[in-house]
Amino acid sequence: MLSWTVGEVTITRIHEADMPAPVQMMFPDATPEALAQIDWVAPHFVNDKGWILMSVHALIVETPSLKVVVDTCVGNEKQGRSLPFWNNLQTRFLEDFRAAGYAPEDIDLVLCTHLHADHVGWNTHLKDGVWTPTFPNARHLIERREFDFWKADGAPETAAMMADSLQPIFDAGLVELIDASRSYHVSDEITLVPTPGHTPGHVSVAITSGGETALITGDFMHHPCQIARPDWNARSDSDPATGEATRREALAAAASDGRLLIGTHFPAPTAGRIRPEGEAWRFET
Repeated sequence: MLSWTVGEVTITRIHEADMPAPVQMMFPDATPEALAQIDWVAPHFVNDKGWILMSVHALIVETPSLKVVVDTCVGNEKQGRSLPFWNNLQTRFLEDFRAAGYAPEDIDLVLCTHLHADHVGWNTHLKDGVWTPTFPNARHLIERREFDFWKADGAPETAAMMADSLQPIFDAGLVELIDASRSYHVSDEITLVPTPGHTPGHVSVAITSGGETALITGDFMHHPCQIARPDWNARSDSDPATGEATRREALAAAASDGRLLIGTHFPAPTAGRIRPEGEAWRFET
């Protein structure tokens, strides 16, 4: 369990699963040889087979006035997911959540950076055979354009995700659709900022407190290798050109002001600083 402090804000990582994969499975323009040239990705982010290492985790952001969950992973017992190992998971996510000192009932807000299945799953859990909100007292903020995009999508995985992870929180009156196209002020410490390209309404979570800053990426980057190679787009990016532009802008800003960058799919140590290197950047943990 990893934790970071940004001024008066504490950010705690709750791990659900690991996802090692050949680099070209995730990034079609990458090659193992090009990956090997990035000398700082090993050993934390690439294994001895040369596969990239990725993580699925949630982040609990605690401010002086709010307890917030950012991205709720895949979830247990979900079905109809396109990746076989995301179906019928049986993890200790909720036990680990409580072990970190947080009760689901005490969460004030849930923020999903976007609506892919590995970011909304623990919005709900099965209780007596019924999909039930996991965070029953939390407002769930969802970007309106993001919701409209996926509502119109006819893919089977999207239909399954909508049915088991989104509709129950709508039925419970817990959802607030928001416009974060120019940013959205959540609290004195938390702002949602638009980072499109992976999905149309994708947002990242900017944190400011006590003169310190951090950014929770969401999926505008999936792996630290994209810091050195921002031209590597993920197969799942809906608009690759916009995704690359978003990465370059965010990385340049992070290198300029020294903010802590916390990767939503970066394995441990997960967070670090961006430093310029040649025409791109490197990640220092």
